[in-house]
Amino acid sequence: MNYLVAVLPDRILAEAANSALEKAGLPTSQVNILGDGYLSADEFGLINPDKQARKQSTRLLWWLVPFGFVAGYAFNYLTEIEIFPQVARFGNQFLAGILGAIAGVLGAGLIGRGVDLPVASGDALPYRNRLNAGKYLIVVTGNEDLTREATRVLRQFEPENIQGYTDNSQKSKLVGN
Repeated sequence: MNYLVAVLPDRILAEAANSALEKAGLPTSQVNILGDGYLSADEFGLINPDKQARKQSTRLLWWLVPFGFVAGYAFNYLTEIEIFPQVARFGNQFLAGILGAIAGVLGAGLIGRGVDLPVASGDALPYRNRLNAGKYLIVVTGNEDLTREATRVLRQFEPENIQGYTDNSQKSKLVGN
């Protein structure tokens, strides 16, 4: 599947471009307008970077919390550090495991949300930002010939940006599957 995304500054230009695509014979089912009064990014299926980062954070949580507990417990077992001298040795080891699990939660939150947010979204985040700024997107999906024809038609309207994507995999970073 190929995608062509063109960014247009206002609604009038987006509607004119859509009409030109219809006149050029492109199927209306494969042309979408995103923006105020048309499809939203979520309705179209544009990846939400927050949702992707939340998923990554949850995935990391399942690994880092048990690992942090075991690492904290093992470290205290090997070093015999007394966190609280009045507590038995096993209590200190267990408390060290809990502290390790807390470190795992913090790591999952920081790495899963902070680092993966810009990486997981691909080009979806800049497109979402443009929609939030009041711009319009025209998205054409189809085979290579269809997107090539759409590119020719859309260039007449001097879009701010026009970008083609080829999605050979089952999961696209532009459109959530």
